[in-house]
Amino acid sequence: MSQQTISLPIRGMDCSSCALHIQTALGELSGVVQAQVLFSAEKALITFDDQLLEPNALVQTIEQAGYQVPQLQAATPKSTPANASLLLLFGAIVLVVLGFSVLGEQLGWLDLLIDWIPWPIGVALVLVAGYRIFWRVLQAAWRKTVLSHSLMSIGVIAALAIGQWPTALLVVLFMRIGEYVEQFTASQARRAVKELTVLAPTLAQVERDGAEIQLPIEVVQVGDVVVVRPGDQIPVDGVVLRGAASINQATITGESMPIDAIEGTHVFAATLATAGSLRIRATAVGRDSTFGNVIKLVEEAESQKAEIQRIGDAFSGYYLPVVAALAVLTFVLQRDPLATAAVLLVACSCSFALATPIAMLATIGAAAKQGILIKGGKYLEALAKTSVVLIDKTGTLTHGQPVVTQVVVHAAANEAEVLGWAAAAEQDSEHALAKAIVQAARDQSIDLGQVSQFKAMAGSGVQAVIEGQTVVVGHQRLLGEHPLQAQANALEQQGQTVIWVLREQKVLGLIACADRLRVDVAPAIAQLRRLGIDTIEILTGDNQAIAANIAEQLGIGYQAELLPADKLAIVRHYQAQGQHVVMIGDGVNDAPALAQAHVGIAMGVAGTAVALDAAHIALLRDDWSLVPQALALALGTMRIVKGNLGFTVAYNMIGLSLAALGILPPVLAAAAQSLPDLGIMVNSARLLRYKPEPSSLTQ
Repeated sequence: MSQQTISLPIRGMDCSSCALHIQTALGELSGVVQAQVLFSAEKALITFDDQLLEPNALVQTIEQAGYQVPQLQAATPKSTPANASLLLLFGAIVLVVLGFSVLGEQLGWLDLLIDWIPWPIGVALVLVAGYRIFWRVLQAAWRKTVLSHSLMSIGVIAALAIGQWPTALLVVLFMRIGEYVEQFTASQARRAVKELTVLAPTLAQVERDGAEIQLPIEVVQVGDVVVVRPGDQIPVDGVVLRGAASINQATITGESMPIDAIEGTHVFAATLATAGSLRIRATAVGRDSTFGNVIKLVEEAESQKAEIQRIGDAFSGYYLPVVAALAVLTFVLQRDPLATAAVLLVACSCSFALATPIAMLATIGAAAKQGILIKGGKYLEALAKTSVVLIDKTGTLTHGQPVVTQVVVHAAANEAEVLGWAAAAEQDSEHALAKAIVQAARDQSIDLGQVSQFKAMAGSGVQAVIEGQTVVVGHQRLLGEHPLQAQANALEQQGQTVIWVLREQKVLGLIACADRLRVDVAPAIAQLRRLGIDTIEILTGDNQAIAANIAEQLGIGYQAELLPADKLAIVRHYQAQGQHVVMIGDGVNDAPALAQAHVGIAMGVAGTAVALDAAHIALLRDDWSLVPQALALALGTMRIVKGNLGFTVAYNMIGLSLAALGILPPVLAAAAQSLPDLGIMVNSARLLRYKPEPSSLTQ
């Protein structure tokens, strides 16, 4: 078997039930291995046996289901009318048609139409106006599925059966208006995702055979040298070979402040060179680039449905049979065909299907533009339930690189001497503490002496001969008791590592080093507290003193000297107590705990494929303020989802009751069924305007 995977764009989907209908149709084809229809991305990802099936058959199946497969072409930004203008337009159309139909019914115009125009012609008008909807409903019925328009189509048939073809025609008109409202609502939810996709590079200036040529991004290869000039979009992930430029990386990290790129700097596709020129060796292109991964994960995020969405989908499935039964009961009890038709017409199952994904899609797309990559609605829902936050220390709470924090001198030495002799001895060492000491000396412009002999003493330190003098830098075990011992002990109790410096067997002083706490951690922890998180703990492999010092600064708990398996066990322990656990780490060595947690959050993972795979939520820059922002957004999203569902349930129950009692005529019932979608869109649109201030969603 020879498998092939293709992506087909699809137009005409109104809600997730449409996507399910197409997916079912594709899945019935012999040769299709897997079909996934993404409502948010308006596309189908299909894996099939190309020896049994041709791509044209896939296109035909989608079109026969009542949807369109447009020609593939480069996405370009399109200007869209303001939301308020479109809402006013929809409202005006509904009011005009509704006013005409009600007035016409009262003045007897509809009866005149019935008298003047033969019934067969009226039926033909109804079929012409609604053929696309009816064809879709028939295709779904053939596959034993029900769409949101199935009951309304039955209502149209009921109106035709009693000779009320003008009523049926008005119902079809409202169905078409409702269809456009649903398409508009869905397009607004997709807006943030589309705004990401149109930023994807399409062309690249490549050096080949000594010349520069412009190529489509699809034919650029890893290893190609790409030329980027001022104002150009960087088309690939890569490493700068030559040149220097200022680069705006907002499309990847959400951070508006540019970075300075020089030789050796890693750069990302879809970022912008605002000044300077670069020659870049491509390391990842197209869908394999960091930006490509972001788009792919955002597009596919809807496949990870939240539990509340599954409940909504299940409710929608039960709702339609219940409505059909209510219509039958209405006819049996009241013997009123118009009331029966009104019950079928007022039922709006699509609003149930839209209530959750519209808000989820809006959130996921908007959050991605801020540097918060959420892999699915179920993780948004889980994040909103958070009760315990566990945090890795090194590289997460701290920078992951030690720095010199203090120099303590002895006898007649001064700080510059202590630091200079130590840095000179350590300049050939690869140890992290050695690099911190050398960097501190360079920051103070201290000249380093020439090393004539160098010896690394495993577990103790280094020894070097500098300008004829023997210098030893290392652990306390290199000497016995010393007057500086009390200061050394105090520094170690603060979680700092102490390095002793000796010249010609005499102590010059000591250097304290520590991994720095990120300045934005404390405010973020305070914000998490305000959002209702009481249990926050550090999980670290470091010793008790270091962990205790960091925990005390932040006012949180800690567990130290842990292996990866220990962190995993702690996550499981809290889960066994019924707690909802969020684990925050670097996405690599914390992978087991990140995967086990209800939500794993990896920080600063732009360009790190392992971290993107391990975490459920990835923060594309090292910015701790994104953590409470993500939690606040999850809480706000779930409030909006619950508001959507509550509004939809109440609206439909009231509408069904009025229709069943004969108070709501068929024309008004048909008009009423399109209004819940507008309500859902207006409520969910607040998430499209998401700004990175957690308080905005918690008030």
